[in-house]
Amino acid sequence: MKLVRVSRQGRFADGVVEGDQVRIIGGWRDDAFGTFELSRRSLDEIRKTASDSNVVDLAEVRLELPIDARCKIICAGANSRDHVSEFAPEIPKEPALFLRHIDSLVGPQDQLVAPAASDSYDYEGEIAIVIGRSGRNIARENALAHILGYSCFLDGSVRAYQRHSITAGKNFWHSGAMGPWIVTADGLPDVRSLKLETRIEGEVVQSTTADKMIFDVPTLIAYCSI
Repeated sequence: MKLVRVSRQGRFADGVVEGDQVRIIGGWRDDAFGTFELSRRSLDEIRKTASDSNVVDLAEVRLELPIDARCKIICAGANSRDHVSEFAPEIPKEPALFLRHIDSLVGPQDQLVAPAASDSYDYEGEIAIVIGRSGRNIARENALAHILGYSCFLDGSVRAYQRHSITAGKNFWHSGAMGPWIVTADGLPDVRSLKLETRIEGEVVQSTTADKMIFDVPTLIAYCSI
């Protein structure tokens, strides 16, 4: 399934994309805060409620940032074997985590904002893992059961400020993006086989696969849940 947050005429809703239509789940609401209830439900709950939902054309709605504003955005830095070799003398022994604020991100139909403070604004394509089932001290062997799905993520960075601190370089207003939707885990192959490509004006500028992560997805989930 493809899970989305959408808006129409100033109102918001959650939905499931089916071809060129969206099945609206839970009805329309005034939602300046940015809740996304579907991202906090299990796949079984979504399936049960989707069958009785209204359908609208995808062209009639605007795709919004598919993140619930109440959630944490935890990022793993320097986690690609290809990338880390460019600046680090050895492979790190523990994940290097940092946080992004919700207002540093935009949705798939919004404009990114190049910060005026520096001309060192740069791209980094990433794979977003969306946790749908909460937990503490999650064992690595159980970690995949906590994943709701995956999405595309642009971790826009301002390199000059990143030298001041990771937080400074990664949290400029509207400098990153996510979407267009969350693809649920049941619709994808093994996470280790996921391929990531970043394109600028059609040119491939980044190409890698998830099996080149230094710390794989189960390891990161276990580490972050401690």
